[in-house]
Amino acid sequence: MDNKLKDFLTENRIHEVECVIPDMTGIARGKIVPKNLFIAEDNMKMSKAVLMITVNGEFADFEKFVGPSDPDMVCVPDPNTIRKVPWAIEPVAVVIHDCVDFDGRSVGLSPRAVLRKVLRLYENKGWKPVVAPEMEFYLIAQNNNPHEPLRPPVGRAGRTEVGRQSFSIDAVNEFDPFFQDLSNFCDESELGVETLIHEVGAGQMEINFSHGDALDLADRVFLFKRCVRETAFRHNIFATFMAKPMENEPGSAMHIHQSIVDSETGRNIFSNADGSASELFFSYIGGLQKYMPHAMPMFAPYVNSYRRLSRFTAAPINVRWGYDNRTCGIRVPNSGPEARRLENRVPGVDVNPYLAMAATLICGYLGMVEGLEASEPMSDSAYDLDYELPRNLDDAVEAMLACPELSEVLGSEFVQAFCAVKEKESETFFRGITAWEREHLQLHV
Repeated sequence: MDNKLKDFLTENRIHEVECVIPDMTGIARGKIVPKNLFIAEDNMKMSKAVLMITVNGEFADFEKFVGPSDPDMVCVPDPNTIRKVPWAIEPVAVVIHDCVDFDGRSVGLSPRAVLRKVLRLYENKGWKPVVAPEMEFYLIAQNNNPHEPLRPPVGRAGRTEVGRQSFSIDAVNEFDPFFQDLSNFCDESELGVETLIHEVGAGQMEINFSHGDALDLADRVFLFKRCVRETAFRHNIFATFMAKPMENEPGSAMHIHQSIVDSETGRNIFSNADGSASELFFSYIGGLQKYMPHAMPMFAPYVNSYRRLSRFTAAPINVRWGYDNRTCGIRVPNSGPEARRLENRVPGVDVNPYLAMAATLICGYLGMVEGLEASEPMSDSAYDLDYELPRNLDDAVEAMLACPELSEVLGSEFVQAFCAVKEKESETFFRGITAWEREHLQLHV
């Protein structure tokens, strides 16, 4: 076993280890094992079909993609991911695992493997992506009946928000006990969160991460979601990362700031020596504009995701870009040449962070290697322009399957398997009948 893992377990007097892998949906799957067993076995075996579980717990045609015998895979701990579980009663560690076959080859269906594959393409070019995600989420009152609409929780003053309190410090302070515990948990887990603000929606918050390596940030986002939900449970409220949880409130996004640096010099390749924007910068934008509509299942993975991407919800509906223009799907913040970057505003916060990172980076990569050109920047609002993104999950899956470039770089097996999971979820959704249908159709048509 890696010495870093052994030292961590010893120094922190760990009793048990949560051995986890992220599945296609970003849910933590795995096993909880005693420390001694973790040290003795050094890895764990799990059914490869675990990667094919839908968000509602069904298996999506796993025989086709992993084999009819339901074989195992080997889950190997990544020493760089080990952390304490700060809310555990006894000392417990969590470590994220990579998935490999018994011959040592990476399992191409693993979201973490997909992101690693994309990062190797950058490495081969002498480039290194730098990313910084912004996570929006809602605090909501505990709701055990899925047929009832969600509502904001009661704060310290004994009231719920009745209006939108954008950027209000007092509105955040209503939940000070929650955020104090969340801050402590994030610090203990070394998640590197920075700014906290109250977003536009009632009970909607945003936390920003410090910029860094894409795989490390995906790991931190993966763990952060668990951290937020656990903190909420302890304060008798819920936290939701649904893209559009409330009918009359805005949706929640995971905006991804991104730049690319030279691996040897650390120079931002989006800027020329004289400080002007480079051709690679505009080609990266061109790649996002061309390929994002085809990669949408990785940015908007559920039926609910497309409720957010509407001109009526202050979310992007196209792939226009502009300087400091938040109405565009691609925003270029005001920054100096060394910090020149762009912000992908399309992903919802319901994404699998590994796949969203992989998707945005591969779109930009293809733009650079293909020498694509960006459109002219927009200075006016992009909200009133035509839709350029798929309007629903079924159309998004169809567009992804029809893009040979994405299949080539991400792996045809992964693309087909991921889309099979999304198709299964869509089919399951359409079995249900919504309250809107009962209210407006049962006696009127």
